[in-house]
Amino acid sequence: MPTMRKRFFTSLLMLALIAPIIAACGGQTAQPTAAPTQPTAAPTQPTAAPTQPTTAPTQPTAAPAQPTAEPAAEIDYDGLPEVDPAAVTGNIVTAGSSTVFPLTQRMAERFKDEGYTGNITIDSIGTGAGFERFCKAGETDIANASRPIRPAEVENCRAIGRTPIEFRVGTDALAVVINPANTFVDSLTKAQLADIFSGKAKTWKDVNPDWPANPIKLFSPGSDSGTFDFFVEVVMDPAFETKGKEAILNAPGIQLSENDNVLVQGVEGDPNAIGYFGYAYFIAEKDRLKAVKVEGIEPTDKTAETGEYPLARPLFIYSDAKIMKEKPQVAAFINFYLTFVNDEVLDVGYFPASTQAINVAKLNWLGAMKP
Repeated sequence: MPTMRKRFFTSLLMLALIAPIIAACGGQTAQPTAAPTQPTAAPTQPTAAPTQPTTAPTQPTAAPAQPTAEPAAEIDYDGLPEVDPAAVTGNIVTAGSSTVFPLTQRMAERFKDEGYTGNITIDSIGTGAGFERFCKAGETDIANASRPIRPAEVENCRAIGRTPIEFRVGTDALAVVINPANTFVDSLTKAQLADIFSGKAKTWKDVNPDWPANPIKLFSPGSDSGTFDFFVEVVMDPAFETKGKEAILNAPGIQLSENDNVLVQGVEGDPNAIGYFGYAYFIAEKDRLKAVKVEGIEPTDKTAETGEYPLARPLFIYSDAKIMKEKPQVAAFINFYLTFVNDEVLDVGYFPASTQAINVAKLNWLGAMKP
């Protein structure tokens, strides 16, 4: 009991310390600028200097580059109330990113395995569609997202009385994949990928004159997918002066799907195909697909965490303080998610968020549950 009281008072002290930060943000706990409260991170971790923690939620490619941010652990953000899943009642509805889907599904399964008897609905419909249901229709309690929420989506939420709160839960590397029968492609640059997925390069010979003149078959997530948004932002927009979305959507013969399994099957079925999706889906099919290096860098846990791999990105879930207070089961599940996600994330096929990013998410949870 003394230890529990000590942790309880420590949590109260932490709330008192962070309250001005949360207030200064106008209640927008989704803003990860709480990270600057860790002033000692840069001096103690010289190798992490390029990875400024305040950029993670707004610059997806920067987020993974926080593998050595251990100084954040000096402040104990682990004082979230302990959750007993067997004592949690009521249903939970989530929807959004197909990339975050398997991670949320795993956390829901663990929540149930440890005693939760309610129902958790998890719809894999893409990040954009997930924000539509959360911010416009108000039909869901949690939105799964493979990109940060956009200002227009925040305004949609506010219009129905919701203020989205951001919780970082992991790191994903987007895999560019080809059929194993393709023995000539090993690495592609972002510029080459832009040529391929715009249809500018119609054959492999158009990409590299040493390669055969076989017609390229394109597979891409649909425009409601956070994976699509990320690929457009990082690969297509730089090549097409911010008109990358139009370029990829107008590529001749491209097949688009919100279902990553459809993309996997498409690439598996054509020796001249190329596609892209979350690294977890590649891991599940690695015996039947071949991952292409991007700018000479292979997607791995190390290259994703350091940000060396060009196509790495943060993963999130979003909720709202009012929902979390009116539906304690939602708050309990998010608490459980943040507490145990790093136990599960590698097995699902993704990489852990940095200690600092998870701690900021826990701070956001504490801020949302303030009286």
